[in-house]
Amino acid sequence: MGHYPDMRTPHGCPSLREAPVPLNLPRMAAAQGRLSDGADGMDDTKEGDRNGGGTPPPLPFRAAVDALRTARLRPQIEIEPAPAPKRLAPFAYALEATVVDGDQDLADGRLVLLYDPDGHDAWRGAFRLVTLVRAELEPEMAADPLLPDVCWSWLTGALQARSLSYGEASGTVTRASSHYFGGLAERPAASQIEIRASWTPREGLGGVPDTASHLSSWCDLLAQVAGLPPAGPGDASVVTLPQRRDPQAR
Repeated sequence: MGHYPDMRTPHGCPSLREAPVPLNLPRMAAAQGRLSDGADGMDDTKEGDRNGGGTPPPLPFRAAVDALRTARLRPQIEIEPAPAPKRLAPFAYALEATVVDGDQDLADGRLVLLYDPDGHDAWRGAFRLVTLVRAELEPEMAADPLLPDVCWSWLTGALQARSLSYGEASGTVTRASSHYFGGLAERPAASQIEIRASWTPREGLGGVPDTASHLSSWCDLLAQVAGLPPAGPGDASVVTLPQRRDPQAR
């Protein structure tokens, strides 16, 4: 998937960006521009809604978006609508979230709901969920050779933990390190993890997937990447990232 020069990859996993994420993650402020810069391929549409040519959104898409807007999430996750991508599907809705602990932003991410009334061969469905999740790590954790596999298992495990039906999951786990020299030599080395993924939520009654539960699962993934403890009694197989670095300390 590399630098995502195209808006859609061969395996049906749309890209949220047209440029790679820089090695130095910016501080994840609460402003709407957290992940929405000019390199993202996003436009400033109202509340993340978009439809082709002013056509009213179909009922299944409206119902799926309404479920996202009314989902109840754990208090450490601050979430808000964001500009939606133009070219991935006829209809799209986007959300951005930050995991907050006191005055620290531990992780952030974007979730995009795509809808094509005619369906999509690569998706094998009419809906698609696309995500970008990222957080900063201790260099020792980033060097763990099992880290990518563990991070991917967090995504699939979060969906399975809520008994959600989905298919055609694909994505990448990327880790990057920054080392500082010259006038910046006093800064400690910084490492980041980034998860890009997409999957097809299976449709239920009225052709609408349970987007609220998918959003909750995505927030579970964000919390795990941020190193937060599970919200309730968790599976013994769940692994969380220790030794989170304070993003403000760089």
